[in-house]
Amino acid sequence: MALSENLDLRRGAQRFIRTAMRAPLLAADHERDLARRWRDEGDERALHELITAYLRLVVAMASRFRHYGLPISDLVQEGCVGLMQAAARFEPEREVRFSTYASWWIRSAMQDFVLRNWSIVRTGTTSAQKSLFFNLRRLRARIGDVGEGVLSPAARARVAHALGVPEHDVDAMAARLSAPDRSLNAPLTDEGDGEWQDLLAADAADPEAETMVAHDSAARANLVRDALRDLSERERLIIKERKLEDEAVTLEALGERLGISKERVRQIEGAALAKLRRALEARVGDPVQAGYVG
Repeated sequence: MALSENLDLRRGAQRFIRTAMRAPLLAADHERDLARRWRDEGDERALHELITAYLRLVVAMASRFRHYGLPISDLVQEGCVGLMQAAARFEPEREVRFSTYASWWIRSAMQDFVLRNWSIVRTGTTSAQKSLFFNLRRLRARIGDVGEGVLSPAARARVAHALGVPEHDVDAMAARLSAPDRSLNAPLTDEGDGEWQDLLAADAADPEAETMVAHDSAARANLVRDALRDLSERERLIIKERKLEDEAVTLEALGERLGISKERVRQIEGAALAKLRRALEARVGDPVQAGYVG
């Protein structure tokens, strides 16, 4: 999903970048002091000085994501959010420079922004897909496979091994990155004859087929209902409970209900099925030729 950037936004971004690059660097001791004052005392001036000194990290990181087609001003804003998150979580006692700690938060914020806005269809929903999205082009360039779309088998195997992902995921992401989004309502030709969605095959049956299936099902149900009248009441009960319900009742349960053994229920069921078959054949003859069985 391409985002536009007008002239005023570009000028504002340029002013921000110039200001960020002019901010003085911090000594390690002063940096830790600022971090402690913000964490322990809520000193906003200390936070402002700490953040301002490392805005150059945001600018540098934003330049690495420019090729995704998103406005540099938006990338910088997202990076600033990551920088603020880093300041809120930084622990100066660990003897780690704030720049090292903040770089991860800045990069993560920008990556999430790119994934949300690069395409209408959300991509990178898993850690494997995210790794592929941001590293596939770099790895292809490193191994000399600079084409778009399908990778060679050797290149696909090397990328999958390098990132620890299945090869089919590599193929899927390569295809995803090879072409921009296309609207299904876009015209097929310059003359506007038809739309891309017209080429999509429907998985559902057409109305005529659905009508025929519904008609045949109703006819079969009526035929079975009529043939069941030739059975005795006990036979009908056994056939309905054993053959016509979603969950068949057990022979033992029916035997207890009818006061007979389960073996006797089995015998009655077999005889009733044979009687039902003869009743159906008497009404329609061969069910296959009659169209009741496909």
